[in-house]
Amino acid sequence: MATTLRSPAVSSRTRRRVSPWVYVFVLPTVVLFGMYTIWPSVSSVFYSMLSWRGLGVDRTFTGTANFERALTDPLFWRSVQVTMLVIVVTVPIRLAASLLLAIMLNNPRLPLARLLRTAFFIPVVATTAIVGIVMGFVLDPSSGPVNAALELVGLPPVDFLGSSSTALQSVMAVHVWKWLGITMIYWLAALQTVPVDLYEAAEIDGANAWARFTHITMPLLVPFIVIIGMLTVVETMQIFDLVLTMTGGGPFFSTLVTEVYIYQQAFAASNPNLGYAAALGVLFGIFTVIVVGVMLLLVRVVRGRQEGAA
Repeated sequence: MATTLRSPAVSSRTRRRVSPWVYVFVLPTVVLFGMYTIWPSVSSVFYSMLSWRGLGVDRTFTGTANFERALTDPLFWRSVQVTMLVIVVTVPIRLAASLLLAIMLNNPRLPLARLLRTAFFIPVVATTAIVGIVMGFVLDPSSGPVNAALELVGLPPVDFLGSSSTALQSVMAVHVWKWLGITMIYWLAALQTVPVDLYEAAEIDGANAWARFTHITMPLLVPFIVIIGMLTVVETMQIFDLVLTMTGGGPFFSTLVTEVYIYQQAFAASNPNLGYAAALGVLFGIFTVIVVGVMLLLVRVVRGRQEGAA
């Protein structure tokens, strides 16, 4: 049977004929990305150099005055500290707990594994603002079911969200529970790359579960640890809606993350200043880029070491 070969000229003409459709299909995404991501980012830099309440056309150019104010604002640095504390505490817990769950649910011999995966993932699908409102009722010191359970065992009620000593811990616990499922999915996807033959060979050689985990699972998951960690850090920095609905940044600024502080300056202050809020947003964006850049550098270092070892 004769084989028909397509000449380079025909292939080139075909690509030129198809390529306009590619731009047509990509155009909506480009337009929406420009409208809702690129333009707000650029305009925030412009607004950050203004003294503007956000209403009317009465705007005064102030240059870097908003940034100078932000760098000397104790509440801004307090919000950065709270945000960093949330990251430092919740990210390791999410990574470790979700990895343990993923390993358990990745076992094909585990009964109801699919049902359990769905159960752990359901909180991810729920709207974060709704979760925050519901958890406010659940943790209510007078009528919440958690304090009712404490009273049944003879313990005094605890004002989880009304005390500065427990509010941040309560928000972090809800945050971990809410997003544990998505990190578990990341780990499950990573575990699919580990050859099952290695586990079977290790079992034949008499390796127990801990030996298989330390000598097979963890070494092969090293490339994914930094990537999943980076995704988890970025998700954790976006804790605005949960904090706003549960505590509003209080009590006594104990849960005041940076996003909530920016919102307060822009919309909830008695004398709102959209220009100052934009400056805070720009600084927080720079902080986010630095964190992501460090994580990407770690990814490159890990990959370089693996390629060198290979």
